[in-house]
Amino acid sequence: MTAAILRAGARTFSSVRKHRNYRLFFAGQVISNTGTWMQRVAQAWLILSLTHSPVAVGILALCQFMPFTLFSLVAGVIVDRLDSWRTVIGTQVTQMVLASTIAVVALTGVVQPWHVYVIAALMGLVQVLDAPSRQSLTYRMVGPAELPNAISLNSGLFNGARIFGPALAGVLIATTGTGICFALNAASYVAVIAGLLLMRPSEFHAVERRERPRTLLTGLKEGISYARHEEQIALMLVLVFVMSTFCLNFNVLLPVLAKHTLHAGPQTFGVLSAVFGVGALIGALVSAHVSRATVGTTAIGSGGFALCELLIAPMRSTVVVALLLFVGGICFTTWSSNSNSLIQLASPDHLRGRLIGIYFFAFAGTGTLGGILSGWLAAIGGTELAFTVAGIAGLSVSFFVWFRSRSVVLVQERPAEEQFAA
Repeated sequence: MTAAILRAGARTFSSVRKHRNYRLFFAGQVISNTGTWMQRVAQAWLILSLTHSPVAVGILALCQFMPFTLFSLVAGVIVDRLDSWRTVIGTQVTQMVLASTIAVVALTGVVQPWHVYVIAALMGLVQVLDAPSRQSLTYRMVGPAELPNAISLNSGLFNGARIFGPALAGVLIATTGTGICFALNAASYVAVIAGLLLMRPSEFHAVERRERPRTLLTGLKEGISYARHEEQIALMLVLVFVMSTFCLNFNVLLPVLAKHTLHAGPQTFGVLSAVFGVGALIGALVSAHVSRATVGTTAIGSGGFALCELLIAPMRSTVVVALLLFVGGICFTTWSSNSNSLIQLASPDHLRGRLIGIYFFAFAGTGTLGGILSGWLAAIGGTELAFTVAGIAGLSVSFFVWFRSRSVVLVQERPAEEQFAA
């Protein structure tokens, strides 16, 4: 029994076990992601406390995601031109400075809503370059054979931080205020920066380099053209676009759900976010263990996530909502990590940054519209209406992708070991 558990653990964490550079990255992200989630929870609660308006929380989402809407497509072209390792070091240092700034403003008691909006927008601007660069760096750290495993582990890190970050933030907000959450996030960047500086670039996986496009527009057109004609990538982008626009607005809906629908405080908000994180962590570990991404599994995951939101809509029980968020978390990482893997594995080296940029436009760039839409729906019909619309939209696109995948030729659905041994 013990031997079987050890073998399962070795398979689940194979990227960590095999690649020193990824071990350093993984260790730093464990700490940094917890701080990131503390800041996200603190920002949303701070804005809601300052304004008492669900629409204001939607405006916060607008500030966070507008940079992705405006610049993520071009960012992918830039990433293909830059060294991903050096770029990630620069973006992490910049985010540490921004987190320190909002910590000072909040701790000194002079914070105004516009301060939070500006810092959120600047953070979003940096993350436009950081997100595709980290994905490209992951590919270079582990190579194509281990990529599905590493992407699932990255998702596990990010969503596992939902367990500790929001829960800890809820306690700290209730006892000391939001400022300490921002300060701890600033300190957490030290770990990831140290891990990046200790890496050995000579051990990175080699990638094919081609002549750079003469202009950013030419490079962007190349990426979009490839995405349109590669059916697997096109299907995943449609799924991610709809799910992200209508269903991934928890940063807007969860604080409103906790405070206005369930009539609870920041502790409940933190617990609900953490419960979703527990489910997301379990889903990521299962995906990492399987190390195989398929379109069918992706559609089932997105459909399950949407169904959980539809069931949450009429609920008034905190326990039932928490249970549905737990299941939704499992489904979330199933479709999000699988869609990421399927796009990257179908991408040629010289276009990977651009296709990742398009992916992040679909995943995060639509948060601008989605955040405002969710805030508006919650303002006119409560979280009941917002979750109902999300559930119906998610189920519809999931069925479409599943049905369409039965009639098109798809690639990269074999286990990674078989694919790259062929």
